[in-house]
Amino acid sequence: MLAPGATIAAARRALADAFRAADLDAPELDARILVGHALGLDHSALAASGDRKLDGRDNDAIAALAARRLAREPVARIIGRKEFWGLPLRVTAATLVPRPETETVVEAALALIDGSGGRSRPLNIADLGTGTGALLLALLSELPRARGVGTDLSPDALVVARDNAARLGFATRAEFVVGDFGAALPGGCDLVVSNPPYVPSRDIAALTPEAAGEPRLALDGGVDGLDCYRAIAADAHRLLAPAGHLVVELGFGQLDLVTALIKAQGLETVSAQSDLAGTPRALCVRVATKTP
Repeated sequence: MLAPGATIAAARRALADAFRAADLDAPELDARILVGHALGLDHSALAASGDRKLDGRDNDAIAALAARRLAREPVARIIGRKEFWGLPLRVTAATLVPRPETETVVEAALALIDGSGGRSRPLNIADLGTGTGALLLALLSELPRARGVGTDLSPDALVVARDNAARLGFATRAEFVVGDFGAALPGGCDLVVSNPPYVPSRDIAALTPEAAGEPRLALDGGVDGLDCYRAIAADAHRLLAPAGHLVVELGFGQLDLVTALIKAQGLETVSAQSDLAGTPRALCVRVATKTP
C-alpha cells in the first residue's frame, strides 16, 4: 500500500484511496486519524509534517492500522478512544462506541434543565446502561453542582467508565454501579438518561460490520427492540423525583412505539428531539400530571 520512502502526505492519500475503494464512509478522516495515531502526531503536527519521509517501522505501523480498518474495525476501537461532547473517552471491546447522534440526548436533557431551574442548582442524575459513561460525563461537564451514578450490567464497561470519569476530573461527582438499569438505585433522581439497547435481536446480523461488532449486550433490545424501554418505563415512577425528567435515545422508527409504552405506564412525553439527520432521537418524559 505504501511505497518505500513515501512521505506522510503520500501515506494519507494512499490510505484514503484504499478506504474509498473499500466504500468506507469517511476515507479522508479515517486516513488522517490512523496515520496520526501510528506516528504519534496530533492534527497540527501531522499537517506540518506532510513532507517527512517514513521509515520502514512507520510504514509497518500505518499498514497494520489500515488493515484493521479495511477489516471494518471502527477507528475508535483501533485507537482506543472516541470524542463525545468534546470529551475524549476511552473505549474498549466491552463498551459501545459513543455516536454523534447520542449527543441529541444531552442537548434535550440540558434544555429541560434550562427550562426548570437552570444549570447551577444541585441535581441528582442517573445514566442507565452507561457504557463508557458518555452521557453522564457530558452532563456533569455542563452541570457544575450535579452528581450522578451510571449503571451497567457489564463490570468491564464500568471499569472503562470509572477511568474516563477519573481522567476527566469527575471522579468525586460520579459513581458507577453494576445493575440492570435502575434496579440498584434508590430513586429521587432529578434527571434520568439512557441510551438503551434497542436493536431487535433478529436485526443484529444485518447491521454494518462496524455496528455488528459492538458488544451484543449493548445492542440487543429483544424480539421487538423495546424490552429495555419497557423495563425503564416500568421503574420510572420510583426513580424520578416529583419534578424529574427521563430522556431516552430512540432507534430509527421507534418514536410512536416507545411513546405508547411510556403512556401505558402513566408517564407522559414532553417532547421529542431529532438528530442532525432528522431522525427522532431523544424522547423526553415525565410522570403524568394528575387531573383533579
